[in-house]
Amino acid sequence: MSISDPLAAPAPRRATLDDLDLPQGKRARLHSLLYEHGPANGTLLLLPVDQGLEHGPVDFFVNPPALDPDFEVRLALAGNFSGIALQIGLAKRYLTKQAGRLPLVLKVNGRTNAPSSDEAFSPLTSSVEDAVRLGAAAVGYTCYVGSPAQDRDLRQMNEVRQACDRYGMPLICWAYPRGLAIDKKGGHDSLYAIDYAARVAAEMGADVIKINIPREHSDADAASPAPYNTLVEERRQMLSRIIRSAGRSLVIFAGGSKLADEELLGRIDDCMAAGATGFIFGRNMWQRPLDQGLAMSARVHQVLERYGQKA
Repeated sequence: MSISDPLAAPAPRRATLDDLDLPQGKRARLHSLLYEHGPANGTLLLLPVDQGLEHGPVDFFVNPPALDPDFEVRLALAGNFSGIALQIGLAKRYLTKQAGRLPLVLKVNGRTNAPSSDEAFSPLTSSVEDAVRLGAAAVGYTCYVGSPAQDRDLRQMNEVRQACDRYGMPLICWAYPRGLAIDKKGGHDSLYAIDYAARVAAEMGADVIKINIPREHSDADAASPAPYNTLVEERRQMLSRIIRSAGRSLVIFAGGSKLADEELLGRIDDCMAAGATGFIFGRNMWQRPLDQGLAMSARVHQVLERYGQKA
């Protein structure tokens, strides 16, 4: 069975702050991200700088000034980003003077890529209490869907979610499919894996879900469970399907490794047309010289302006 009819996966209406039915603290913090910083029109543009822990310094070699976190802070401020995502060490040492001007998303777990193991798991590196003390607008948590360690991962995410609920802190889930089981069913970038990860994050209570854009249908998808093994859809249809699986959670898409300008902008338009809330772009921004990063952020803002709406 091959499904290519757009009606099979209709574009959902973009979720809004009202759809989330949030308690006061979470609503206030998300309102700040959505309507008081960045595009300020209900869309999000976040700058993540957690790659140093995840990948080591190598990602910064492309643009050596970016090794200094002050570079990314300047880019986020001048480029009018909604916020910046940092591990606690960088948040404590580089955002003090920017408190109130640049919202913080505190990443509360992480891992290095030094060990070679199928067991993808990110232990806690900080806490929701740390996020409150630092004046963060949200916390970020990576959940590896399909990893052999996902039993520990889901328990740990539940503890973070409970703390977020206690303190009125929005939870942004980095929902990443990983592990040999996922690889054997089409791969971590397949529609099956990413659609499943989005649903897991929503079921676990994420307020915002960060997800990757799936690759186009390929022979590898024959190993995915039915009906994904025969599901042939255009990119916007796949994105709509993923956003629909996320329910009332807001969905932001990641940029991943650096892309050519027009390819990146094309993906942005596809995601927004499908119902995304926004984007979290790191390497696609700070791996450029500052003037080029600012020029690209301005072009992204132009796209987001077409899809945003005032509170």
